[in-house]
Amino acid sequence: MGLFVLLLGLTPVVAAAQPQTAAGASIAASAAGNVQLGLSAAPPDIVSNGSVVAPAPAINAGSGASANGTNTAPINTIGQQQEMRAAWVSTVFNIDWPSKAGLPVEQQKAEYIRMLDELKATGMNAIIVQVRPESDAIYPSKLVPWSKWLTGTQGKDPGYDPLAFMIEETHKRGMKFHAWFNPFRASTTVAKETLAPQHPARLHPNWVVAHNNLLIYNPGMPEVRQHIIDTIMEVVNNYNIDGVHLDDYFYPYGKEDFKDAATFAAYNQGRFATKGDWRRDNVNAFVRDLYASIKSVKPQVEFGISPFGIWRNAKDDPTGSDTNGQSSYDNLYADVRTWIRSGWLDYVAPQLYWSIGYKPAAYDKLVQWWSMETNGTPVKLYIGQGAYKVGTNTTDWASSNAIIQQLQFNKAFPQVQGSIFFSAKTLMKDTAGIRSSLKQYYSAENQ
Repeated sequence: MGLFVLLLGLTPVVAAAQPQTAAGASIAASAAGNVQLGLSAAPPDIVSNGSVVAPAPAINAGSGASANGTNTAPINTIGQQQEMRAAWVSTVFNIDWPSKAGLPVEQQKAEYIRMLDELKATGMNAIIVQVRPESDAIYPSKLVPWSKWLTGTQGKDPGYDPLAFMIEETHKRGMKFHAWFNPFRASTTVAKETLAPQHPARLHPNWVVAHNNLLIYNPGMPEVRQHIIDTIMEVVNNYNIDGVHLDDYFYPYGKEDFKDAATFAAYNQGRFATKGDWRRDNVNAFVRDLYASIKSVKPQVEFGISPFGIWRNAKDDPTGSDTNGQSSYDNLYADVRTWIRSGWLDYVAPQLYWSIGYKPAAYDKLVQWWSMETNGTPVKLYIGQGAYKVGTNTTDWASSNAIIQQLQFNKAFPQVQGSIFFSAKTLMKDTAGIRSSLKQYYSAENQ
């Protein structure tokens, strides 16, 4: 999903270009029965050492934890609420829509209508559209320029309001529309001179940090956080959206050091002993203030975040997951646990883009972990499904059945109230039969 420029290699969630496989690995007793799956090689950000100790159950504050550490609170149940069945639609790099920049207006509209109709026929009841891919917009904005992914030129008016059109068409079909924002990614290039004159990175060059050939907004600056909130609230106030959706772009991915020493010195002022704690507090303040801003004007609009799938590893925190990879907490400074326990979210959708039984980050273990983490809270749990991986190897992702098995596994956990698929393009192409399989699966579920 975040997200998520997975296909372009801009986040380390993507598997290696030529994954190796470990044949013969298996899992047993999944929700779908005994399943034998091969395991693909680790993505670049995952390193397996085989020595991770299973975590103790995560206990939510105020959730009814007993003295022996068992969470006794009632579990969340879907009840009469319709489960979330959504697809992410990436506009950056024209991954999902529009198919390329510069298309005539009527062709852009026709592509979106066709996508909506096919996604609904597949079983989707919601769509999550990237409306602010790199501090630009697919709607007329007073704060950021028009997106170049519409016309080929950043700042150029496409001749209509794509967001208004998309919301109207989505609602016509009885589907929900969530507006997806990349919070702290300012640009997919470090060349400021290529940006539109009104782009915030040009108006306020001190707001951004060059990092891994990207421009990233500096979360340590209060005026930066407020600017991003203002851009999101512009959409909340002006459009009939059903939800605000953020992906995993907080502090950036990568081993390169994020250059914010001067900001830390200027704004920390001795409040936190470590830069890591200070960074997490910056992101916490942003999430808290954005949630409060949304609810103050439109309490019916849902606020959700799709974080990287690992909160913390058990080797770093005994209440973390039995995994071995980078984490939201330690690498992206996104403390999702605090957001859940503080009630700053309506839903959380961790990106679990690994297979069942995958040793460094097993899908099944992570679904269990996130289910425990949201148990006893009002925060709904949706799972970010890696549909884009089907057909990428001959073992665990050989066919669309890999995703169907994951959906069947999810049913064992009442806390899981739906799924979001990355991305619409994979479903539309019916890669490895994924669209056909989902249509059959959800048709059976509806009976």
